[in-house]
Amino acid sequence: MSLSRQHELHKRRFSRNLGLGLVLAAFVALIFALTFVKVTREEFALPQTEGAN
Repeated sequence: MSLSRQHELHKRRFSRNLGLGLVLAAFVALIFALTFVKVTREEFALPQTEGAN
């Protein structure tokens, strides 16, 4: 009996984990892109604090 043989449950779990990983990576990429666009816009400015020299 081979020790490397995978059960069908492991194959289904791997495909589910792969799908979830891709969704998570897409979400992180979306947040990164939105942040990048917001920061690189012309109107973006850091808030001014009074009394700071």
